[in-house]
Amino acid sequence: MGFAAEIEEVVGRWDGVTTEPHRFGGVEFRVGRRELGHLHGDRLADLPFTVKVRDELLEAGRVERHHVLPHTGWASRRIRDQEDVADVIELFRLQYERATASPRR
Repeated sequence: MGFAAEIEEVVGRWDGVTTEPHRFGGVEFRVGRRELGHLHGDRLADLPFTVKVRDELLEAGRVERHHVLPHTGWASRRIRDQEDVADVIELFRLQYERATASPRR
């Protein structure tokens, strides 16, 4: 099983999460109308945070600025090994908790 399949297996089981093909390739995770983020194959995850949260994650070394939209809250996380898979799942969990705590879905 590849990294993307492993992440999709876990995140896709959370209550209310749907998966669909992402418009630029890979798989996208959603709760209602909100995108939690998406995977580009087995090597890259992109997640839409607020700029404040993204900056905290940058400072902690958990993400990089988004590869296309570096001045937004979007963040990228490279996936190289099993430790990265676990952290990407944690980042999606953070997004999931933010999305399900908010009345806007």
